[in-house]
Amino acid sequence: MSKTQTPNILLIMTDQQRWDTLGCYGNEVIETANLDALAADGTVFENAYSPSPSCVPARACLLTGMDPWHTGILGMGAGQGPMENGFKSTLPGELANAGYHTQGIGKMHFYPQRSLNGFHHTLLDESGRVEDPGFVSDYRAWFDRNKTGPYDYVEHGIHWNSWMARPYHAPEYLHPTNWTVNESIEFLKRRDPRKPFFLKTSFARPHSPYDAPEFYFNLYDNKQLPEPTIGDWAHIHDKPADAVSPVAWRGVRKPDEIKRARAGYYGLIHHIDHQIGRLIQYLQKAGLYGNTMIVFLSDHGDMLGDHHLWRKTYGYEGSAHIPMIVKLPNGYGSVKARVDAPVTMQDIMPTILDVAGLDIPKSVDGRSMVGLMRGQAEAEAGDTDGWRAFVHGEHCSCYSDEQEMHYLTDGKTKYIWFPRLHSEQLFDLSSDPGECRNLVDQEDAQQLLLQWRQRLVDLLSERDAGLTSGTELVSQAGKPYLVSPYYKERVDTKG
Repeated sequence: MSKTQTPNILLIMTDQQRWDTLGCYGNEVIETANLDALAADGTVFENAYSPSPSCVPARACLLTGMDPWHTGILGMGAGQGPMENGFKSTLPGELANAGYHTQGIGKMHFYPQRSLNGFHHTLLDESGRVEDPGFVSDYRAWFDRNKTGPYDYVEHGIHWNSWMARPYHAPEYLHPTNWTVNESIEFLKRRDPRKPFFLKTSFARPHSPYDAPEFYFNLYDNKQLPEPTIGDWAHIHDKPADAVSPVAWRGVRKPDEIKRARAGYYGLIHHIDHQIGRLIQYLQKAGLYGNTMIVFLSDHGDMLGDHHLWRKTYGYEGSAHIPMIVKLPNGYGSVKARVDAPVTMQDIMPTILDVAGLDIPKSVDGRSMVGLMRGQAEAEAGDTDGWRAFVHGEHCSCYSDEQEMHYLTDGKTKYIWFPRLHSEQLFDLSSDPGECRNLVDQEDAQQLLLQWRQRLVDLLSERDAGLTSGTELVSQAGKPYLVSPYYKERVDTKG
């Protein structure tokens, strides 16, 4: 490998996008031509997972390359703090220190909201969040200046976490997806041309509200869409009392309601893909595409009615399994089209720093994926001298104590432990990718169950946080919510 110039870096992030909603991942219904073309120029990671499948904890891992235990943010709610400024090493900070011009556009989810966390500048679309006194997002201010009538940016009446869906209420050019790409292109035009750039283009969709512009909404409303996957254990989430809420996290909805939700969600992704196409076309016309490393991923997925569940925070495939595509800049030679080794969001920071030729901070828990892409580091399951054998994810109590979970997976098997129920699930993803059959009580699965349970015991024992006895997992029912000591340590010493 030989590089003639420092690569530019474009990090494209969607919010709440499932792994199985791109053509390059096998979805034959959705149209994602631009991302599929990007995948053809790079590597598709088939088994990429969110370390904590909700916005703040996942994004903290992406920002720092650290596991949730070390960021100190184990989820959203249940005693967890915000992504408060104070990390010693961040991806944009390391790049800025190395001479990159760094810019964040769209959803950052920092606290305070105008924190930079290593970026030189940010332009924010924080959806409906107002966490700082007097905060007005850059997107909302732009919307108010450019709207064509006496309406607001959320006037369609759908909540930010609702399962409900309808077409966007305003002209398409006002949609936050368009704004995010418009501002990304403007940055590329105005950037310091003497420096390489790091641009994070962070979309606020397809996170609800499922409000795709009318063309995209109608396109999928008139298609036959995949039905929700319902496991033989999913009756535990058929709770009519919970389902009545317009922001329900579980419960059975009418088929037409589920269809509209999926039509709006698919439409949002198709719309994002078209706008990403505009951004890539600009890079190509400006002669920047070849020397730009492009990373595409989401922070977590969306259950969309699978197993009678909505939203995220779960260890299931719809929530925890994310899309991840990486295109290396010129000079790296051939790469593998697809990698099936288990990877996670912590791996993005060391991968980018590796490509940029920079040292990886000791605080980073993730690993560079460049070797995987070049076929040099992939190992058989269990071969710890090569790549990791599995990934670990977790989320504290959020919607309900019973959903607090830890999961392990290698992309072929999934093990989930619910600490406050002290119950388990085991799925064979190779034969049951929809996680419809829980194998915990199957006699022929007991050895496999013991193997995966022991892996979690070994991993959590290192925390010395009362999650294990050293040999067994310990029920957390009725106990105080777990808080990582690293959160208080970081916030107390920031600055």
